[in-house]
Amino acid sequence: MRPDIVAVDRTMQTKVAVATRAAATDLSVLLLGEHGVGKALFARLIHTASARRAGPFEEVNCAAVPPDLLEAELFGGPQDGPRAAGGHRPGRLERADGGTVLLDAVGDLTPPMQAKLLGALQHGRIYPVGSRTERTVRTRIVAATAFDLESQVERGAFRRDLFYRLNVLPIYLPPLRERPDDVTAMAHHFLARSCANAGRAPLRFTASALAALREHRWPGNVRELANTIERAVIAANSSIEAHHLNLGAVLQDQASDAYHGESLKEAVRAYKRRFIRGALESHGWNQTSTSRSLGIQRTYLSRLVKELEISNR
Repeated sequence: MRPDIVAVDRTMQTKVAVATRAAATDLSVLLLGEHGVGKALFARLIHTASARRAGPFEEVNCAAVPPDLLEAELFGGPQDGPRAAGGHRPGRLERADGGTVLLDAVGDLTPPMQAKLLGALQHGRIYPVGSRTERTVRTRIVAATAFDLESQVERGAFRRDLFYRLNVLPIYLPPLRERPDDVTAMAHHFLARSCANAGRAPLRFTASALAALREHRWPGNVRELANTIERAVIAANSSIEAHHLNLGAVLQDQASDAYHGESLKEAVRAYKRRFIRGALESHGWNQTSTSRSLGIQRTYLSRLVKELEISNR
């Protein structure tokens, strides 16, 4: 099934066309752009438009898996459990043999993991954790990052040879604030989907709501827009007004120094607390769906909730 990419903006239509053409090859694709711009959707588009479409598609967020567990997650290792009896547990690269793996947040890889990934890309062979037996994989890797990898290379934080291996065909996805036509089109798309999921009759946006959507800066990009519409569908009656979108508080923060007088540590803590609380509220305080939307593990989200003293009271 092809992913649901809504692209009215001409620049984004060009990006879709480039990704579709890249799918017909085995070129390494590096998806670039801010968090929430739709890099995972483009990776799935490349997979479903390729000859590998019948194979598996795996997605790994390199920033969400603890570094000491990431090697086994990617390359496999010993089978867990009392009945394992020395069995092998395949990693994502092996499970997706003949298909595609999206390595999201690839800029967060540690230097040892960068070296192991480079070896897998160069030779198509992997070594599971604790094993000296190599395994051959025919997995296509699509990488994605919100970082400027070139700057990381210059600072020595990212391997130059791995960067060149991943950066054969870079595709930069612009933030939502730079494509207001897409904001309107996506808002209608998410509205129809949210109404259907909520079992509600179709709603419509008022002119003031559409204006508010186009004027908002969308720091969370597509993910923030989808959550905003889901929340508005619950709050609205026959039509969605501007106040149902609940963007006023965010706009006010953007227009003023909301953290005046705070230390950097306290300002960061306050922002994280408000951001995570808003995400939890938009998902009905369901930590599983919230962690999925934020691209982090549920256990990490639970720890943040406790550390930041977030409650639904």
